[in-house]
Amino acid sequence: MVLGMATYSYFGLADHALIHELHSVWARSRATTATLLALLAEVDERRLYLPAAYPSMYAWCVGTLRMSEDSALKRIRVARAARKCPALFPAIAEGRLNLSAVLMLAPHLAPANAEVLIAAAAGKTTAELALLLAERFPRPDVPTLVAPLEPVPARPEVAARPVVPSSAPCAALPMGPLVSPPAAMPVPVAPRVEPTPLAPAPPARVTPLAPQRYALQVVLDRTTHDNLRAAQALLGPNGRDVSAVLGRALELLRRDLERRKFAATSRPRKTRQASRNPRQIASGIKRAVWARDRGQCTFV
Repeated sequence: MVLGMATYSYFGLADHALIHELHSVWARSRATTATLLALLAEVDERRLYLPAAYPSMYAWCVGTLRMSEDSALKRIRVARAARKCPALFPAIAEGRLNLSAVLMLAPHLAPANAEVLIAAAAGKTTAELALLLAERFPRPDVPTLVAPLEPVPARPEVAARPVVPSSAPCAALPMGPLVSPPAAMPVPVAPRVEPTPLAPAPPARVTPLAPQRYALQVVLDRTTHDNLRAAQALLGPNGRDVSAVLGRALELLRRDLERRKFAATSRPRKTRQASRNPRQIASGIKRAVWARDRGQCTFV
């Protein structure tokens, strides 16, 4: 059966039928992914990429199966982890774990904890799984470091020397054949100085290390860096701990935002006369709704 372009059009489906079909296809896709991983694991175990003249399983997946580099690398790693821990196959097929979750779990899986750890990780997002792993497998704190980014070493640009042609004609000497005068000396050209580019800034990242402990990686601009150093100097010995300085600054920022957005205050005033502007919400109502909804949107 040859699929045409019309096969991919679902314009005529009702809403409930469209959602049902999507869930069905997604369920089949998970089962197919688990089967694909099992097949990849077996091909990898038998090293069947060698008879095809590929040096590695990765090269075979990219060259033969036409996988992208990222897709091949991720699926090979998951397939190898699932081969060591077969309980991962049904967890993927049933949708309890996705490929990213398996990669996060793989370094910590062992025959003694596999069943419990897979059950605890089922259905969790990447952020939730990171917290779970930090609680069960805590890591030591990372050192505090504030340092400038190093510039990327660039290859020096060599300026081409221009060839200056000689305009002097050949001269006849009293005795001997005609000869040309010496070639003109090339004019030195000052090399063009390009600003050294900075290394690309790593993305901001908050990584759970242990219960109630997080590692923060962020790139600061010059103004923010100067404000941090000034706050540390004003705090004196108490400013040595960068995390404590950031904690105090963020607490003040949070209180200011809550005051402006939700009229949060520790000393609310008595209810004033209603405003003539019908679109203005009284501060007391803002505080009550914010406390009722715990600062979250409840729109469904």
